[in-house]
Amino acid sequence: MKGNSRSWNNWLLILGVIGLAIAPLLLVKEGKFGGSDGEAEAAIQEISPNYQPWFTPIFEPASGEIESLLFSVQAGLGAGVMGYVIGRYSHRR
Repeated sequence: MKGNSRSWNNWLLILGVIGLAIAPLLLVKEGKFGGSDGEAEAAIQEISPNYQPWFTPIFEPASGEIESLLFSVQAGLGAGVMGYVIGRYSHRR
């Protein structure tokens, strides 16, 4: 009976992940996804139009595609590390 319960839990988790992946696609009416950096910049310009940033980026990618690639690699590495740590602690018991 214990194995059957674990199987149901796994299926519920899979359905939850699929639901979380599909929900933004169904709930966003405009079809436009923006980053928080652009929103923050717009808010700062609205509050203080003369604001000058006090630092410059160390590295600026040549294009948006490279920036997206680097972000994806960073997310993948983070997910891999988190998965490793969670798996390590769960097998320790």
